[in-house]
Amino acid sequence: MNLLEIKDLKVDYTTKSGVSGETKLVHAINGVNLEVKKGEILAIAGESGCGKSTLAKSIMRLVDIKGGEIDYRGDNISNLRSLKDIRHFYQKVQMIFQNPYSSLNPKMKIGAILKEPLIINKKLSSKEMNKIIEEKIGQVGLDKSVLDKYPHEFSGGQRQRIAIARSLILEPELIIADEPVSALDVSIQAQIINLLKDLKKNLDLTFVFISHDLSVIKYISDRVAIMYLGEIVEIGQTSEIFSSPKHPYTQALLSSVPQIGTDENKSAISLAGELPSPENLPPGCKFHTRCSHAVDVCKTTSPQEHEFTPSHKCKCFLYLNENSMI
Repeated sequence: MNLLEIKDLKVDYTTKSGVSGETKLVHAINGVNLEVKKGEILAIAGESGCGKSTLAKSIMRLVDIKGGEIDYRGDNISNLRSLKDIRHFYQKVQMIFQNPYSSLNPKMKIGAILKEPLIINKKLSSKEMNKIIEEKIGQVGLDKSVLDKYPHEFSGGQRQRIAIARSLILEPELIIADEPVSALDVSIQAQIINLLKDLKKNLDLTFVFISHDLSVIKYISDRVAIMYLGEIVEIGQTSEIFSSPKHPYTQALLSSVPQIGTDENKSAISLAGELPSPENLPPGCKFHTRCSHAVDVCKTTSPQEHEFTPSHKCKCFLYLNENSMI
């Protein structure tokens, strides 16, 4: 069952140059199609600037969309307008932000931070709210004594556990985790990743997990979508992506990950140039400016999706001939 379906999603926004004040149009999401199955962890991977966080914010209705549709349980939530409808959506879908230092109000005690969603969305007695708060803080591995303290009294890992507890308060079905461990020390990252896996299993949660760290993605995810300049260029089961990457961009990303016990002389696949600016997207295949396999058609025409297995697909002209191989 698909909990979330994204159809031909497009998101643009404007920026201003600090020197000239010139307004520029940024094409952040360019026709994304994606399905999130109930009970899975779907990872979104790609370089910084590829549109991962904008996609997360689009799902959460934190940015306006230019075109396309976002369906949650079959209902189009792209154009929710009433406060009642938006609150109902947020009871089912929550978000964990990247920075645990800025995502918690420094002027509020932890108990008040966790109680706020219940006050806004539920009609519960103080005793009922306190019971829920203590249960959730316990589920993330913290003692209820933390509830009477302020965010500055905790480490980064503890703050992220508190942020996770806040995301669980309304008992959502889907959680969007936007780089939830990138601001943490490596040893703490492992603890938080294992916590998310346990919560997924114990609470029957579904995750969209956004990260640029492929090692983390390999460990936590069931499926992986590779994103480049606002498009999904390859998607598949985690085992398919890591054992048999098809798109040249995916191959380059995976080759850059250090592997213990592998041939030290094996060099990473180099990418030509820098990631193009989303203000001025290249025509045709967006990756052709950095791809060593690019041919003339790549420069003028966008590739269609090619299916290798029912779960593994990629967009690349290398596979126009069904029997062709890289």
